[in-house]
Amino acid sequence: MENFLADPVVQEVGTWIVLGLVVGVIAKVIMPGDDPGGLIGTILIGIAGAFIGNFLGSFFGIATFTGINLPSIALAIGGALVLLLVFKLFRRRRS
Repeated sequence: MENFLADPVVQEVGTWIVLGLVVGVIAKVIMPGDDPGGLIGTILIGIAGAFIGNFLGSFFGIATFTGINLPSIALAIGGALVLLLVFKLFRRRRS
């Protein structure tokens, strides 16, 4: 337990979360709309977008998260935008 934070998996997840906090705000600026949740929802979209971006990047062989750098930020923003787009499409169908 004493080296828990030194574990690479824990550090990678921590990087996704921190990056997601910033990315959620950037994604909402790029794709504004009447999405629920306010700031907390935006932060959660950014965190989920970081996970989605990492998954899509590794699935398509484009890139994966390697820390806080430009490719990782681009993946997270792309994932958050995909998530926002899917949310908006489902919301339109229901209304």
